[in-house]
Amino acid sequence: MHGKNKKAPIVKVMSFNIAHGLGMDGIVDLEKTAEVIEDSCATIVALQEVDRYFSDRSSFVDQVEWLSERLGMYAAYGANMNFAPEDSERPNRQYGNMILSKYPIKYVENHLLTQVHCPFGNNEQRGILETVIEVDGIYLSVFNTHLALKDEELAVSVEEILAITGKSHFPRIIAGDFNASASNVHMQKLNKHFRDAFLKMKRGDAYTYPSPYVNKETDEVFWPATRIDYILADNEVDVVQVAVIETSVSDHLPIVADMVLADAKVGVKDRVQKARAKV
Repeated sequence: MHGKNKKAPIVKVMSFNIAHGLGMDGIVDLEKTAEVIEDSCATIVALQEVDRYFSDRSSFVDQVEWLSERLGMYAAYGANMNFAPEDSERPNRQYGNMILSKYPIKYVENHLLTQVHCPFGNNEQRGILETVIEVDGIYLSVFNTHLALKDEELAVSVEEILAITGKSHFPRIIAGDFNASASNVHMQKLNKHFRDAFLKMKRGDAYTYPSPYVNKETDEVFWPATRIDYILADNEVDVVQVAVIETSVSDHLPIVADMVLADAKVGVKDRVQKARAKV
């Protein structure tokens, strides 16, 4: 039970597409990825493009277990791609989304999203990882997703995400790589139901892709030009600070948001009552 004078808990949420640890220099180094997460002091971390025994590109490492042990955090994983191994003695080759948490993870479910196939481009299976995390006696629904580049599939995914997240009776946070700018009509639809942490703090110019990097061999210069990574939350989850972390350990920049869960229970009660009234 919370005493009347007890401060509301604050969580620092990170979203980070780690590209299986592949840096802008073309080298896979998961330790560098871990150092960025560790230095951020994030307490809840949503990672995309995480390999689990996937291939030689990441040395068949279980990156979920490795990062969890390295950072001393609870872990949940949603494999959106799950292939049989080339060697029958190895585990399945998996690729997907991961949530790390300093707080206990009480529930985990991975939801595969509907694919919209096209004859060209990437027809990768997408998903949204759902967790319930207990933060100082408050249950928090945290979702992590990585969506398609195709606008037709993005439209379907947003509808499905709203349906999935709408079933939660807890305060909700959604983080991930949405592969769409804030002006996209489907992102605007999401923003009618959730608050964009960076827009709330007037940081709509906080671009996340690509990461800044100068290729000394080709003289190519990369610089962030768009914002496609987001942290969204219910209105009752108060955002007090946001930041983009500059690094070249992935082609995406990690983002963090400090959030206060002060009025979370009140807001959830109102939302549940409204949902029941519509039935």
